[in-house]
This record gives sequence, structure tokens and C-alpha cells, in this order.
Amino acid sequence: MMEEIHHKKHEHWIHYTIDDEPESTLEKVLTPAKIMGDAGIDPQTNYLEQLVHGHPPISYKDKPNEQIEMKDGMRFISKPIGPMPVSSVAHYVR
Repeated sequence: MMEEIHHKKHEHWIHYTIDDEPESTLEKVLTPAKIMGDAGIDPQTNYLEQLVHGHPPISYKDKPNEQIEMKDGMRFISKPIGPMPVSSVAHYVR
């Protein structure tokens, strides 16, 4: 029991954002599907891009199960896999 408590004290939270919303994990490796799912984003209809300062975004469009080594401060955005439905486009135009 004491060993379990000692281990919990040393857990390292990794903080990151997806679509500018803060998220946290204790896992050192996540997949794009897991990152989106944890944020309430459907990985069946969306894909993930990693934003890296000074570099083009890293797309995981065809790689939803690729392992990403998580680091504090990472930034991600989600994008729809297909074209946006007309009703969604009309909502943004108003």
C-alpha cells in the first residue's frame, strides 16, 4: 500500500491542447484516435494534426493509430476527414 502511494506522488501529468482546449494525461504515448476520443471528438469523422512552432503541421490523417510520444505543451487541432456538410458551412457563414 505504501509503495502504491509513493508511486502516485511521482506521477507526471503531461499537459497539451487540442483545438485550443486544455487536456492532460499520465500516459507517455497516445494515438491520434485516443487524443481525439479523450477530448470528445469523433475519430471516425475527424483526424488530428500536430502544430509545431516554425514547422508545417504534422498530419495524422491516415494514421489514427500511430503512437505519439507525448510531451508537455504539445498542440493539436482536429479537422474533418471529408467535406463539411452544407448545414455546418451555413452555420459558420451566418
